[in-house]
Amino acid sequence: MSPHFDEPCLTEPATEVVARLKVAVPEALPIPELNDPEAPSVTDSGNEPLVEVSHSRIAILGNYRRAGWRHAREGCWLRRPVAGRLARVADRLPERWGLAVFDGWRPLDLQVELYEAALADPTVPPGLFAVPDAEPSRPPPHLTGCAVDLTLTLDGVALAPGTGFDDLTLLARADALEDLPGPDRDVRRLLYWSMRAAGFVVFDAEWWHFEYGTRRWGAITGNQPRFGPTAPPD
Repeated sequence: MSPHFDEPCLTEPATEVVARLKVAVPEALPIPELNDPEAPSVTDSGNEPLVEVSHSRIAILGNYRRAGWRHAREGCWLRRPVAGRLARVADRLPERWGLAVFDGWRPLDLQVELYEAALADPTVPPGLFAVPDAEPSRPPPHLTGCAVDLTLTLDGVALAPGTGFDDLTLLARADALEDLPGPDRDVRRLLYWSMRAAGFVVFDAEWWHFEYGTRRWGAITGNQPRFGPTAPPD
């Protein structure tokens, strides 16, 4: 049987976890209005290497590998500057809170595998996965090693704030819960602002997807993209 985008489920509903552990979600500002402007081309791929993410407050979930996608790799790899920024996010979170990563650097063969599966599945909306373009000037975000899919943890439990990873509904939008007060909304706000403080931008259609130094990052921040596609780690 082919793997599915919603497998495996490695998170628990944020509302249930917060209630069970009797913990208040730290207050954060509302998520502002989001957009996804046309991204500039990459002119320099950058020479910073991929490094494996390893941090005491960052869990590596490896969703695609566990779900059985053929080209999924072990561990989570990011460009060194991006991994450093992610570590700073984890270090700055309040006590008992941490991060759990679904996916980081993604090889082109896995991008192709996911994209073709999405095209063949009528339940998957267009645009869920970036086109697996091999052109260096317009790489898929995960191929650059500068995009990371993640969530927050509470006492080590990975949270699903309103939806799980790779959810196919409009509830996956980063700002979809802004008019729905409660722990799910508050967890999304805490994740968003924690990542923004380290320079990351969110993909408006996916609350879990953040980027730094990519084409989307350049479009949103008004900067030139810093990183293009990168080869597999040694």
